[in-house]
Amino acid sequence: MGKVRFEITMALDGYVAGPEQSEENPLGVGGEELHDWAVGLAAWRAPHGLEGGEVNESTPVVEESLANVGAGIMGRNMFGPTRGPWGDHPWQGWWGEDPPFHHPVFVLTHHAREPLEMKGGTTFIFVTDGIESAIAQARAAAGEKDVMVHGGGSVAQQSLSAGLVDEVQIHLVPVLLGAGVRLFEGLGDPPPQLEQVRSIAAPGVTHLTYRLMH
Repeated sequence: MGKVRFEITMALDGYVAGPEQSEENPLGVGGEELHDWAVGLAAWRAPHGLEGGEVNESTPVVEESLANVGAGIMGRNMFGPTRGPWGDHPWQGWWGEDPPFHHPVFVLTHHAREPLEMKGGTTFIFVTDGIESAIAQARAAAGEKDVMVHGGGSVAQQSLSAGLVDEVQIHLVPVLLGAGVRLFEGLGDPPPQLEQVRSIAAPGVTHLTYRLMH
């Protein structure tokens, strides 16, 4: 069985999204700065259908994160900006007709919805009975491959609090957001214990990998 992995980009002051998240600002005010290190990389651009890009110390980190993933998990806010019941013409997600995941993605929500099949092998499956169920379903779908907790902050906190994550990778960037969504909040008492296993410095980001001590 593969691992349950989680990775996210975090500002130096601990925020993984800025304040006032909306359809216009899905990562909140200033949140787009968190991903400046990635969007110019060829390794990031290719899965999103974009050409060109640079190669630097972040390249093998991104390539490694995309490898051996058989299923994913995300929160409803990461899927799309709508709240409440889905309605007659529900949002199809931030990700366009060909999302970059290319595997089943289990979306945590309070409102049931039929699975949404997209191009390129991505299917969004909507889970209404919590993080434990979502991870169990994702593990079954992934088989021998890994499950990636794509985010956002709330889903990361839930999975960490439940002790269901094996490995955490934080892409730490020299940005101060001042407010928004903090990653390491509400994780229970005692909080999860982490062991650092790797640190890689790259232009505009430091990649930190931790193993969860179960």
